[in-house]
Amino acid sequence: MESNVFYLLDVIGTSAFAVSGALTAMNKKLDPFGVYIIAFVTAVGGGTLRDIMIGRTPVGWMLDLNYVYLITFGFFLAVIFRKKLDRLRVSLFLFDTIGLGVFTLVGIEKGISVGLHPVICIALGTMSASFGGVIRDILCNEIPVIFRREIYATICIIGGTVFFGMRHFGFDKDCVYLATSSVIIALRLMAVRFKWYLPALERQ
Repeated sequence: MESNVFYLLDVIGTSAFAVSGALTAMNKKLDPFGVYIIAFVTAVGGGTLRDIMIGRTPVGWMLDLNYVYLITFGFFLAVIFRKKLDRLRVSLFLFDTIGLGVFTLVGIEKGISVGLHPVICIALGTMSASFGGVIRDILCNEIPVIFRREIYATICIIGGTVFFGMRHFGFDKDCVYLATSSVIIALRLMAVRFKWYLPALERQ
């Protein structure tokens, strides 16, 4: 049976990415249907791709309507409180960061559940956390964050390494979940605060 903490993190991540997608879409002045679609693909895009790759079909959100309800809740939350979110970019960043930390864990656990190598599990975690945002940014006509200089996917890889390190030394599963997500969220906040970037490659 899945840990209660793991399911709670999954719930938080889904809601956070739905809000993140909705805020991005509203920033682009899309209509309500467009905002909802962007919220939906942001929340489940990475997980859908992950499930297809590991042969888990129908994909997770099709088997559990709670995810649809969570996304809808996140959509309405963003719409109702949009006028109170004066610092839209800050709100978008915070929800995106929470989703990043949580869905890295979800992807790693899905990989472990089908017996994949830790390296592949970390890749799945990174994909789960990043590709919903990639789809969101492409649909909103933006260069995806993962392809810019910002440290984004790299943080997921670091978080995955922390996960397997703690797991190797026998830490309690719930502690591993909380510590890993906290490390990812903290590193993302610090990277933006202190302007940590990967060098851009340019043609000479």
